[in-house]
Amino acid sequence: MVQGLFNTFLQIFEWVFEAIGTIIIIYGGLRAVAQIILQEISKRSYNLGDIRKELTNKILFGLEFYIVVAVFGTMRDPSMQDLSILGIIVLIRTVLGYFLNKEIKEYRFD
Repeated sequence: MVQGLFNTFLQIFEWVFEAIGTIIIIYGGLRAVAQIILQEISKRSYNLGDIRKELTNKILFGLEFYIVVAVFGTMRDPSMQDLSILGIIVLIRTVLGYFLNKEIKEYRFD
């Protein structure tokens, strides 16, 4: 009874956090596209590096929520396969984060 309630509770939070992460990433993409279009329409010069930096930050923030989802999934059903998948997700997120942060720092000097 308690285990089933706990699993349901975790599954609800998985859905919520996955939705939040997805919304953040989509919002960042739409905002970047809107900024570029508005700048093109108004014929003003703009710094593409700033737009990329903002988009990259949104992507990284959204990916943090996906890690939480993976942790919740592993807590619900802690098998070796789930632990391996969690480790791979965290590794991929770490590598992505490293390279995206490196890209942000490079654009600072342009």
